[in-house]
Parts: sequence; structure tokens; C-alpha cells
Amino acid sequence: MTAPADLPHLRLWARLLLILLGLVLLAVGAGSAWFGVQIAFEGGTWYYLIAGLGLAIAGIAQVAGLVRVSVPLQALLLIGTLVWSLWEIWGKGFLPAWGADLGARCGLIAALFFASAIIAAAGTPRPLRAPGQLRLTLGAAAVALLGVAITIAFYWERPRSPSELAELPVAPLPEGLNGPEEWSAFGGSTHGQRFTPARQITPQNVAGLTEAWRVQTGDLAPNDRVYYSAQNTPILGDGRLYTCTPSNQVMALDPGTGEVLWHFDPQVEPQHMESLFSAACRAVAVHQVPGATGPCSTRVHAAVVDGRMYALDAATGEVCTDYGTNGIVDLTLGMGIQETGLASSTSGPALVGEALIVGMQVSDNQRRDAPSGVVRAFDATTGDLLWAWDALRQGRAQEPLAEGEVYPRGTPNVWNIITGDPEAGLVYIGTGNSANDHWGGTRTPEEDRFTSAIVAIDLQTGETVWDFATVIHDLWDYDIGAQPIIGDITVDGQARRVAIMATKTGSIFVFDAATGEPVSPIEMRPVPQGALPGDWTAESQPQSVRYPNLSGLPGPEPEVIDARHAFGMTPIDAAMCRLEFERFRYEGMYTPPTDDPGGMLLFPGTIGGINWGGSGLDRDRGILITNHSRLPNKVLMIPRDEVADLPVGMGGARPDQEIAPHYFSPWGVDRPIWLSALDVPCIAPPWGFVAATDMDTGELLWSQPLGTGFDTGPLTLPTFLKVVLGTANIGGPLVTATGLTFIAASQDNWLRALETETGRLVWEGRLPAGGQASPMSYEWEGRQYIVITATGHERLMTTTGDYVIAFALP
Repeated sequence: MTAPADLPHLRLWARLLLILLGLVLLAVGAGSAWFGVQIAFEGGTWYYLIAGLGLAIAGIAQVAGLVRVSVPLQALLLIGTLVWSLWEIWGKGFLPAWGADLGARCGLIAALFFASAIIAAAGTPRPLRAPGQLRLTLGAAAVALLGVAITIAFYWERPRSPSELAELPVAPLPEGLNGPEEWSAFGGSTHGQRFTPARQITPQNVAGLTEAWRVQTGDLAPNDRVYYSAQNTPILGDGRLYTCTPSNQVMALDPGTGEVLWHFDPQVEPQHMESLFSAACRAVAVHQVPGATGPCSTRVHAAVVDGRMYALDAATGEVCTDYGTNGIVDLTLGMGIQETGLASSTSGPALVGEALIVGMQVSDNQRRDAPSGVVRAFDATTGDLLWAWDALRQGRAQEPLAEGEVYPRGTPNVWNIITGDPEAGLVYIGTGNSANDHWGGTRTPEEDRFTSAIVAIDLQTGETVWDFATVIHDLWDYDIGAQPIIGDITVDGQARRVAIMATKTGSIFVFDAATGEPVSPIEMRPVPQGALPGDWTAESQPQSVRYPNLSGLPGPEPEVIDARHAFGMTPIDAAMCRLEFERFRYEGMYTPPTDDPGGMLLFPGTIGGINWGGSGLDRDRGILITNHSRLPNKVLMIPRDEVADLPVGMGGARPDQEIAPHYFSPWGVDRPIWLSALDVPCIAPPWGFVAATDMDTGELLWSQPLGTGFDTGPLTLPTFLKVVLGTANIGGPLVTATGLTFIAASQDNWLRALETETGRLVWEGRLPAGGQASPMSYEWEGRQYIVITATGHERLMTTTGDYVIAFALP
């Protein structure tokens, strides 16, 4: 009887498959060797050259039918790759998710080896096959696959039972903060703590949380030139829930059912949103007019990308015509905006006392003479301008502009959420950079003073009370994205009213809220030198040293990476990333920009560190919850004569620009996220973290990767693997009095509940789109709700949608 393996057609198919696999081996080997030669020439590892040549030889042998040469050689290469990989991973430290790094380094080589070995054993005539060869090969492959399956199952993310943590007694509500039935501002209150005293949902019952209602706004990106990301946290006020959409539409919802009570559409033209990195509307403001009753006694204030700021009747959504001019304040006055949308208020107005405080996002890296970074205060009842704070108008905040005058151009702007303490009469802002991020040769000392700074402003006069620059002469776009937090914490056993500022550089700075005196130590650390011609770099930069640094891997010092951190899903894209690293200028966080062809590696990258989602302060436990990304950018400075793209306002349009013009400087700039050819980060995971810090002791209580590749992976395709890798994340936490932290933010579509004290996952809710927003909570008619806007983030390549979703206990 003829054995199946001896059938001619089986041998033919086996031969064809082996040839095909041999060609794959040859291609992978040749590509790896090509890049390996260049890596070795740059002084890097010889692994890719040696492994590439080995794979190419194995491929040639396999195509030639020499499987007894090819298969053992592949086995030797797999063993060598495994040893080399473990050596490198051990050398850089076994980071969380190191198994994904190991799997990516060995996976393709292992798959090609096992496929070649099995086909060779099955398709070889029996007289030529060693006894048991097929069974041995199949057994080894089965063991390997079983090991992978067990590992995936072991690390599959799933909620766990809550810990036995003591419940804290109900603490008195500090003056000026929300009760459990309120959420009056983006951060819960003007203090920005993202904390709710509501106590119905606890670690013990959170597993029963289910979807209570969902609403679709109908606002989706109008075309592929506008990038949507609502980033909205709804506001609860006057018995309604108010949300806004990327095109600045405002909706009032029933807090208990989600029923749409009214819908206001300002009819924004799509082209006005093209200049934005992401079209967003983070918040609206709700204001009760003192002593007023009837229509427009309570108003919803919303900013529109084209410069209109509306006052809407909170009950009906009708425009309140007695506000401003026919219900509108014109935010373009005095701005000299060269093109609509170049400067706009994406965070919306912040209500502090009886004033609406408005900052403006100015589109990055278009032109040095961009519109001003001015922050303005308007009377919330009348719309009258109260003061205008600008880096170059110190001492003149209440001085009106002369006829035809505009606010100083290109000054540091405030695009994030603004904080206020009406009882203390202070407003707190976190500033960005002057208009061009990566070359500051023409910046003034006053601009540098207020670049990437936290500034306390007198609510009545608009004048600076105190300020602190978290980066000196910022050339890296380390602008402050997070909202400052005002709170009462214990430091070294002493109660203090503080301002907490978490930054893209990973530092947690803590100041006395009234005076700006540092409450925690700040050290000036030496940094790399060597700026571009005509520019300069500071010899040292400030670093908070009491609290952990959260710019990369959480720890006492900022993470510094090396070539061993380069990552790819195959030997080829991994080698390409490694070659890029060898050619980068990189000497740590503050490596100056360079016009060298290899460019500069920016780590942390432009999204941080800690970004606009901010932090959550559990004021009862004294714990700060933060989430941050661990994702580099590559920054290429291109000489002006090689830059063809024009800036917005001079004929250019942001969606058409291959290079950011960075106009009126000697260079244009290209600064993409450092991704491989397969659209995965070129740095080994984790790519994002969530962490808890004890604000009294400075101790890092816990940190862990945030997010899985379930909904996005290589080539932006979903992997459907719910294994925690840590993804880039945008959006912030919500902390509760019962010891829970709710957070979405990651590139998968889940809202998670963690124990604040331990980080233990105790619940997760599936979202229909990316949760790149910060959740909020309130009690309504005896029921506590957790609400999040799920619209996705087109720049972060998450699932897009138009949802507002509420969860509650049955």
C-alpha cells in the first residue's frame, strides 16, 4: 500500500510550497541583510546582516530542493535569534509586555521554519525520510503553538474580583466643588480634579454596570480633509446634560434617558476646520445669570471654530440675543487671523466666577507671525471684554487695543482647559510655545518666560500673579496639554492648597496655589547642547524629583532608550527602524533639533507624556491618577529653500502640506510619529501607561500598560487579541470617592474601571467607537451614571463614531 507522502501529487504540492517559502525566505533575508549592512556600517548590531544572509542562503537552498540544508539552517537561525533577542531584552530590562517584543523578533522566522519543516517532512518520499521526522516536527510545532495560545490566554485582559479595601468615611465637600449630583465643568469643577463624590458605584458592585442609554449626534467628518475627534466631556447643569461635537454643534440631553431635548447647529463650513490638527470641542460652559429668571436666565456658552462664541438658552437652545452682539461674541476681534480656523477655541470657555476665560489654539508650525496666544476674560452676562492676558502685554491686561491694533503675534497660546479658583480670585493656565515649535531664534525673553509655563492670573485684573516655565526655551513642542489641578493635599504631613501641573515631559510639578512657591523639589538638570544656527539651548532644564517621571517607562528618572528598543513585526521593518535609530541624533529628552539628514528622535513625542486628558485627583486618598503615551516622533528640519509648502494664510492648506512650513524661520519641519513600514511604532511596547502616585510621599503606587491591540494593529488592522500591550492614549481619567478610576483613552474601544489604590481591573464596557475623551459622573434621581463621549480620533486611527454613552447599575 502506498503511503500518502509518496503520492506524486502530494510531493508536487509540497515542492511548490517549499519553493514559495524559499522565495519568502530569500526576500526576507535579502531585505534584512541589506539594512543589516547599513546598520553595521553605522556602528550598530551585526545581527541583521548575519541573520539576513542566513535566511537568504536557506531560501536559495530551499528553492534548489536542498531541504536538508535549508531546514537545519533555519532551525539554527531561530535558536540564534531567540538567544540574541533574550540577550537584548534582558540588557534593556524586561519591560511590561516584553513577550510581545520577543514574539515579534522571533515570530516570522519561527513560522517560516515550522512551515518549511512540516511540508518538507510530509512531502518527502518515505525512504528519504528519517524515522519519526514528521511526528517530531509536528509535535514541536504543536508545542510551540500551544505555548503561544497558553501565553495569550494567560495575559488576556479580563476583570478581576475587587480587593478587600477599607471604605473611607464620607468626607465633607470642600467649598467650591461639586456635589454628587453635579458636574459643572470639564474637570468636574473649576478646580479640574476630575473627581466625583458620588458613592453609589463601588468596587464591590461595579461588575453590574451596564449601558443605560446611548445617543448619536449625527456629526461625522464631512470629508477626508477634516480630522474629527470630539474630545468632549459633557457638562451637567440646570437639570440637563450638555455636550458638543467636533463641528461645535451643541445638544442638551435628559440626564436619565439620553433623550435629545434640543440641538443647536452653528453651521460651520468644513474648510474652516482644515487648519486644525483635530476638530474638537472639549467643553461648553453653563452660567446662571445672577438674579435672572425666565428665558436665558441660565445659558450655555459654546465657542465655534470660525470665531463665534454663542450664548444659548439652557432650556431651549435658542440664541440669547442680549449677550454680546445678537447673542455672539466675536473672538476674532484683535486677533488678525490670516485665515479662518488658523486660531480657534477648541477647549471652549471656562466659567470662573462671573467671567468666561477663553484661550485659543493656534495651528502648529505654520508661521512665526501666527495670531496671538492671548487669553481673554469676558463678562458671562453681557459678553463685554474684561481683560486680555498675553506674554508681551504684561501690565496692560485691561488696556484696550488701539484702533487697528492686534494682539502681539506668535506668542505662546493656551489651547488646553483653563482652571480657576473663584474663592481665591485666581485663574490658572498652562501655556504652549511661540508659533514655530522647533526653532526659537527670534523669540523674546518675555516669550520664553511664558513658554510651556503654568501661570496664575488675577481674576479681576488679568495680571500675572506668579509663573513657572516647565521647559526653558522649548524647542520640542513640550507645551502644557494637561489642565492644571487645584486641590488640598497633604505633603510631609502638612495640609497645603496646591496647583498640580503634569507635563508632556513627565514631571509632576506641585506649587503653592497662592504664591507659586514649589511645594516639591525641582532640580535643574544638565541637557544636551548644540542648537541650530541662530538659535540656542538652555544648559539645564527643570525636573520635579519628588514624584515619578511619566515621560516613558514610569520611574524616578526620564526613560532614555537605545537601539535595543527598536521594534518591528518582521526582521525587515525592525531593521529599518533600527537603522533609523542609528542615524538619529538622540541624547535623551532634550536633544536639540538638527538639520542632519538623519534627523532627531523626539522622546517623549509630541503627544507626551501627559496630554490634554489631564490627571485625576482622589482628594480623599491623596492619589493622583495619570495616563501617558510612550511614543517617539522623528523630527526632520528641512532647509527653507527645499520647502515648497506655503503656510495657511499665504495660499497653503494644512491637509496638502507634506512639510509643515514653519514659515519665517530658516527651516520647515517634518515630525511624524516614529512608525515602521507596517504602521506599528518603531519602539517596543508598552506604548502607553496608566499610573497612580501618592501625593503625600511621592511614591509610585502602581503603573501598568493601558490598552490592547484588539481594535488596531499592523497596517491599522484589528488583531482581536485582548492582550495588554499599552497603546498610545488620548483622554483622561475619572476618579470616584469609592476608590474607582474610570478611563478609556487607549486605541481599543473599551471604558475600564480600575481600583484606584491597586490598579486592579474590575470592570470594562465595550464602546462602539474610540473613547478618546474623559468620562464624567453624576447622580440623577437616585442613580449614578458614568458618561463618556465615544467618537474616536482620526489622527490616532481609532474607530470613529458620534456617540454619547451612559453606564449605570441596573
